[in-house]
Amino acid sequence: QVQLVESGGGLVQAGGSLRLSCDASGRTFSTYTVGWFRQAPGKEREFVATISWSGGNTHYADSVKGRFTISRDNAKNTVYLQMNSLKPEDTAVYYCAAETRSNPYAFGLNIGEYDYWGQGTQVTVSS
Repeated sequence: QVQLVESGGGLVQAGGSLRLSCDASGRTFSTYTVGWFRQAPGKEREFVATISWSGGNTHYADSVKGRFTISRDNAKNTVYLQMNSLKPEDTAVYYCAAETRSNPYAFGLNIGEYDYWGQGTQVTVSS
């Protein structure tokens, strides 16, 4: 198994930036596809971004494309989500999730594809 811990959330003004980290422990993280999801109050959890375990493929939700960047450092067992030009509608609890894949370029867009989840980190963007 792999354990995931998110950090880096906080309160920021609209237009500001935050960098979230997802630190993994347990089994070899370098062969796990990772995704970031978010859940706003009263709404369902939604996909934000994903990265293949090779780091060679990424995919973003339309709502964050061009503003958010997902990356990973397998030597540090960490995946990052750089969030720029934040908007109030980005306010949510952000979760990272991981799943094993044999294809180093595969990524996952759906909640049901992921085996492991962190506890989440709150991001609040004020207007």
